[in-house]
Amino acid sequence: MKTSDSGQTGKTHQTPGKTHDIGILGGTFDPIHLGHLNPARELLKWLGLDHLILMPAAIPPHKAGTSASAQQRAQMVKLACEQEQVFHCDERELKRQSTSYTLDTLLEIKKEHPHQRIFFVIGMDSLFTFTKWHKWQEILTLCHLVVNTRPGYELADMPIDTRQLLARHQVADVAALKQNLAGNIILAPESRWDISSTQIRQQLKSGRDCQHLLPAPVLAYIRQHQLYR
Repeated sequence: MKTSDSGQTGKTHQTPGKTHDIGILGGTFDPIHLGHLNPARELLKWLGLDHLILMPAAIPPHKAGTSASAQQRAQMVKLACEQEQVFHCDERELKRQSTSYTLDTLLEIKKEHPHQRIFFVIGMDSLFTFTKWHKWQEILTLCHLVVNTRPGYELADMPIDTRQLLARHQVADVAALKQNLAGNIILAPESRWDISSTQIRQQLKSGRDCQHLLPAPVLAYIRQHQLYR
């Protein structure tokens, strides 16, 4: 879900809870792992949300491809979601037949839920390139950006465009974030879970044990379908 993403039609889950805010975490999830899920749980608590939508992304143009197919990636996300009811899988990014952008997906969700705040979760790497995204200014009219911070991305290395963006839109805490329907950016507390899908694929390929990094049903699915060999 970056500069250009293939998106899909589909309904966003509307699950009763203590808030009506919508949290969305997109990613290729190749495969989904605890480095996605554990920080996501922390974000839920920090933002005061009951549920988080996990949205498998089609392959952005800047990426060469994935190891697992779109259907396999979606199935692994579904298996992870079955383990924890706070997570829901939305496949719209994979089902849409035409090329689209993050903006298109957010427009769909906003049309479905016009009065709800959307918290769109991105990584620090995505924040550094956000001003190059397709119609990024319009994206900020539809959602708040919640930035997952992790080691390896120093604020001192931030591009000048990103610094200017934060100067205009950053807020310091969740209470300030929730004063508006959209348009703010907040940096989440740094996650302790610095795990990447690339590392996991390499470990699986070399036959190393990954059961401490993956939900059990996801690891069983990977073994069953002999993925990442």
